[in-house]
Amino acid sequence: MPQTPNAQSSIVRIAALQYLIRPIDTFEQFRDQVSAQVDIARDYRCQMLVFPEYFTIQLITLEEIDREPRKQVRTLAKQAPRFIEMMAQLARDSGLYIVAGTVPILDENDPDIVYNRCHVFGPDGNHVAQDKLHMTRWENEDWGVAGGNGVTLIETSFGKIAVAICYDSEFPEIARAAAREGCYILVVPSCTDDRQGFLRVRYCCHARAIENTMYVIHAGTVGSLPMVPAVSMNYGQASILTPSDFPFARDGILAEGNTNQEQLVIGEINLDTIRQARENGTVLPLRDSVTTAQVTRDLNTVKL
Repeated sequence: MPQTPNAQSSIVRIAALQYLIRPIDTFEQFRDQVSAQVDIARDYRCQMLVFPEYFTIQLITLEEIDREPRKQVRTLAKQAPRFIEMMAQLARDSGLYIVAGTVPILDENDPDIVYNRCHVFGPDGNHVAQDKLHMTRWENEDWGVAGGNGVTLIETSFGKIAVAICYDSEFPEIARAAAREGCYILVVPSCTDDRQGFLRVRYCCHARAIENTMYVIHAGTVGSLPMVPAVSMNYGQASILTPSDFPFARDGILAEGNTNQEQLVIGEINLDTIRQARENGTVLPLRDSVTTAQVTRDLNTVKL
């Protein structure tokens, strides 16, 4: 039976999804699959649920799929309003914070421009958006997805969170900027097609947790859509990662799933532990870090 989380305010129970992508025939099938995961997270008394990047790709199978990739992703973007409405209702019904993976969004002024956007919903159904900042080669060259601008810190009842979407996790500046503003939780929704791609993101999530003394929540896609080249195969494993120090999980892994299986990964994080580690940890990487300007100033080239 699900257990009630610690009533202490610093304890947050979080669920990260290994979401199974598969063809669907109706939007209702997609809604049922998504709502089932929300129900499970609610039953286990979670406070936040994280979906992976591009899990909405299933909705492409509702349309004519025999078309070039650029048209596929723009067709998917037309489903965004219905998706956002659905997720807002699920957040209200469940009382959860829901990091709703990503869905392509058409630019308001130029329908040929599309962004890869993550919507974070509060328990009241209101949402905040974070665009992916760095495009992979596939997104840029084949899908024609544009990068967004800026990092958004999201205030929740348990503190600030930030979102780094998949490839964005490989750029340390994003997490560092958020950590300097008091963010203790970095959320990384990802979609990777092979083991190398997955490990690039996973290793960087570990690094961000250590560099910034923060928790990193990593959610990923599993399964396949053979008719959609970008996600014909998926390799994923959700995890909740910690800094590497005495108060935290051994190996810096609080919880993780079984690779490439549909699964909900649940763990409890303690924000007081992060606060204490930033002040009294074995090492203090956030405090001891130098600015980019200092590094540039002190950089020397010496001929040997």
